[in-house]
Amino acid sequence: MSAKPIDLRELSKEEVTALVAELGEKPYRAKQVWEWLWKKHARSIDAMSDLSKAFREQLKERAVLRPLTLAEQQRSTDGTIKCAFRTWDGHIVEGVLIPTETRMTACISSQIGCSLTCAFCATGKLKRVRNLDAGEIVDQVVMIAALAQEHYRQPLTNIVYMGMGEPLLNYANTLRSAERINAEDGLGMSTRRITVSTAGIAKMIRKLADDDAKFNLALSLHAANDAKRDRIMPINEQNTLAELLDALRYYTRKTRKEVTFEYILFRDFNDSLEDAQELVRYCSTVHAKVNLIEYNPTDDGLFQRTEPGTAERFQRYLEGKGIIARIRRSRGRDIDAACGQLANKNQPALKEGERILKP
Repeated sequence: MSAKPIDLRELSKEEVTALVAELGEKPYRAKQVWEWLWKKHARSIDAMSDLSKAFREQLKERAVLRPLTLAEQQRSTDGTIKCAFRTWDGHIVEGVLIPTETRMTACISSQIGCSLTCAFCATGKLKRVRNLDAGEIVDQVVMIAALAQEHYRQPLTNIVYMGMGEPLLNYANTLRSAERINAEDGLGMSTRRITVSTAGIAKMIRKLADDDAKFNLALSLHAANDAKRDRIMPINEQNTLAELLDALRYYTRKTRKEVTFEYILFRDFNDSLEDAQELVRYCSTVHAKVNLIEYNPTDDGLFQRTEPGTAERFQRYLEGKGIIARIRRSRGRDIDAACGQLANKNQPALKEGERILKP
């Protein structure tokens, strides 16, 4: 009885080498297979054209490739492009190309759905179906990069893990995908151009430091006191602001890297002078800068966007206290591609909020 096929991209380089040797091929064939997987981004074993047909047939008996496919794309009036990607098992995840005058950014997903149920986030209303594999995460980057070339004739400059899901709850695949994006025999992008955003899992932030993760870290903060953060982010009940601060101090000491706080401004909830003062006190104890993000309301209407003047006063107060703070304008609002809006509205919701796009 033959062994069950494995996904080639789930294997390490050493495991690929061992498989090639087991199939009776010379060692250099392993390098060819690896390059087809991660540098040439083959979408099938048959596409590995410099391998003999006999060898490809042997590989197909033992292994498979399960790439994402681009199911749909929408283009905003501001040039933002939202992509619906279909997985091999029929689920949909979303990614976004965000073009600006100075950057070409891919916002990518790490999970199908999300388990964190943040009150302001459309993805949080979906059931978490499963983690994405490292190859599925990289596929998003490859396909969004192709769109950047097609529509703007420019390469990607930045990658942010800020799409659907919590990257640190898919820790191994997040790290492996970032390594493949950075590697010379992968996409070759600098780790300085890669940012992983977390809702705040203290023990995993410490693990990032212990594992010497090279990418940038962003924390979705959105409130600098526990009472407010508990209301909008249930994860705060197990990962309080004090616990997160302790983990962030550990991270910044060990990695010598600063952290970015992502702070969505909600009208009459976290945009007052008192809120700004609390944020200053929190920031003052860790090496961090702040991105103030325009909110993009979801269908439930629980929160509304802060007035522009209020946002600017909030920013000026932070900067007056010596904190680097930038206002991030929302992009792709008209196609639900902006921060907090990714929820795949292409198809009706199925059981428990799960979204599937049928072939």
